[in-house]
Amino acid sequence: MLTIILFALLITGCASAPASNHSSADAVESSDSAVSTMNRGKEPLWITKPYAVYPEDEYVAASSSGIDRNEAEKKALAALVAIFGQSVQADLQMVSTYSEAVKNGVVQVHSENSSMMNAITTSSEMDTLIGAEIRDVWNNQDAYYAVATLERSKASALYRDMIASNQRIIADLTAMSDAEKYSLDGYSRYRLAATIADVNRVYANVLTIVGNSSGINPGSLKKGDDYRLEAANIAKAIPVSVQIDTDRSERIKSAFAAVLAKQGFRSGGGNTRYVLRVKVSLDPVEYPNNPNKFVRYVIDANFVDTLENSVLFPFNINGREGHLTLSEAENRAVAAAEKKIAAAYSDIVTEYMAKLLPKK
Repeated sequence: MLTIILFALLITGCASAPASNHSSADAVESSDSAVSTMNRGKEPLWITKPYAVYPEDEYVAASSSGIDRNEAEKKALAALVAIFGQSVQADLQMVSTYSEAVKNGVVQVHSENSSMMNAITTSSEMDTLIGAEIRDVWNNQDAYYAVATLERSKASALYRDMIASNQRIIADLTAMSDAEKYSLDGYSRYRLAATIADVNRVYANVLTIVGNSSGINPGSLKKGDDYRLEAANIAKAIPVSVQIDTDRSERIKSAFAAVLAKQGFRSGGGNTRYVLRVKVSLDPVEYPNNPNKFVRYVIDANFVDTLENSVLFPFNINGREGHLTLSEAENRAVAAAEKKIAAAYSDIVTEYMAKLLPKK
């Protein structure tokens, strides 16, 4: 439920955006109307002087042109974003990625308010600032022209509310007992809090430019890196034990333990919540008319949450190695497995931790 509330509130500001803000479909409809009524008349003044039509004390505005309406609108929105500087431009990709995750169902948002999902979809499709809109479109025989705006007073209220909502969500995410905190769920909560903190700093930068009458001090907002650092500290405090059914000289166990240590986990004893359970198979393989001896290795490893009695992520590798003697063939098989574990398992753990979301 917490994840649902989080993403809902993050976008609530979008849902409550003023009625004058267009959805993607609205923008197209508005553009059609503008083209049909204006392309036979005089060239609008906003093409060369946006602030002559949209006063700078009320709007942030930019215009551009293109070979068709779609290109003109996209370039106008890009020109509008450019006013906010390179740092905001770069950070908008993070917000866009977040919006795409919501739109594509990576994060489930359940709401009876359909305007919420429309706002998410629109901001993702337009790939621009929340609250930005195409205000007018005009064309002649040579090109299409569009003007994009962000109304200062409405944007100021919108971004102020989103920042305030996000701050409350971060507080809820990080309010845990020690038992809850020092778990993979606690780790994921802090990682998610870091992402929200990053988004808040983007919103604060926009707020500074449109006019910050909210009293919010962007410099006082906690950085995402602060939460990521705490997430790393949590991982270091989570013990993970490695249990293997068959392991000569404990080489396979050591290989897995080394990867987990590199990922920041603490080595645990036998009674831990998280256990890596590994099955190792080393079997001779005979090939007629071949003087060499071969050994096939198969390794299955499941990262288990014993409290939930669930496998969080599996891992499997196999291969075959040969030599003149069976003992050396087996030694080579183990060495090959060690190399694969060092490379492949590290990637698996990294991928899982990156995608980890708090439990609902």
